[in-house]
This record gives sequence, structure tokens and C-alpha cells, in this order.
Amino acid sequence: MIYLASPYSHPAVTIREQRFRDACRAAAQLLASGLTVFSPIVHGHPLVDHGLPTDWPFWERFDRDHLVRCDEVVVLMLDGWRESVGVATEIRIAGELGKPVRYLAPDGTGSPTLAHVAEEAGR
Repeated sequence: MIYLASPYSHPAVTIREQRFRDACRAAAQLLASGLTVFSPIVHGHPLVDHGLPTDWPFWERFDRDHLVRCDEVVVLMLDGWRESVGVATEIRIAGELGKPVRYLAPDGTGSPTLAHVAEEAGR
């Protein structure tokens, strides 16, 4: 199972909504290609309307539980992914668990890759 990591938290509601839509699009593309994928943003964003917070400290335990169960992490490289505390922590946890981390361009072109992006991200 792929854990689709992507940035979410932002003070602007419009940015969070766009990031949700981008995560939905990427998750749908991965599913359509026959892969099993879990996206904490796709699952969690609708729950914010029911009183849950948007910050990483709240979601960390939930996301860690899913990271343990996944086979690999794919980072959706939306604007803000390098600065995202959540994405950085998800990458760190994946490393601690021995899970491969791949990177996916937000336009969905190509397969997730371990290419030069990992080096640029400081891995």
C-alpha cells in the first residue's frame, strides 16, 4: 500500500482546499493505475468540517499508524512540500521504518521516482 504524503496545513482555507483537491487527483491517478493508496489528506480534509483541527500535532498519531501499515511513501511535490512539518516528519518516520520514499510531480506525469528529488530533499 502506498502512503501518499502531501502538504496540507496553511492559514488560508483556499490553499488547504486546493491541496486537498490535488491530493484527490493524485490518489485517483494512482488508484486508476492499479495501485492501492491511502492519502491522509483525502481522508482527513472532509473531517475538518466536523470540528477536527488541521495541524500536524493532532494528526501525527493517526498518520504514524497508517505509515506502519504501508509498504512505501510517495510524496506529492505540491508547493510547500519542502517546508511542510508533516511531510518532513512522514519522510523521517518512513526512514525509521525502512520504507522507501518516492516523489511524484503534481501534474501526475510519470511514475513516482526515487530520482534526484530525494537528493535535493536532503535524503
